[in-house]
Amino acid sequence: MNISISIDWALIVGLLGMIVTLLAYFLLQAQKLHGNSLVYQLMNALGALGVAVSLLFGKFNLPAFMLEVVWLAISIYGMLVARRKRA
Repeated sequence: MNISISIDWALIVGLLGMIVTLLAYFLLQAQKLHGNSLVYQLMNALGALGVAVSLLFGKFNLPAFMLEVVWLAISIYGMLVARRKRA
């Protein structure tokens, strides 16, 4: 099995998105962020967007892309619900 990885901007954006998503989850588990905080929701949304962009412009994977689109949608929904509660 021969695996070759070419590093381009799409890969870097995807890696940064993955790091932001995992960092958000770690900070949630470490009780440094709350699940309904704007920062947590933004980190999830930006992370999902980064991975989705990397899938669109890099090697496409439909299940992974759909996961990221739904993750992004849920994050946006969380931000809207939190905004309504603050208003």
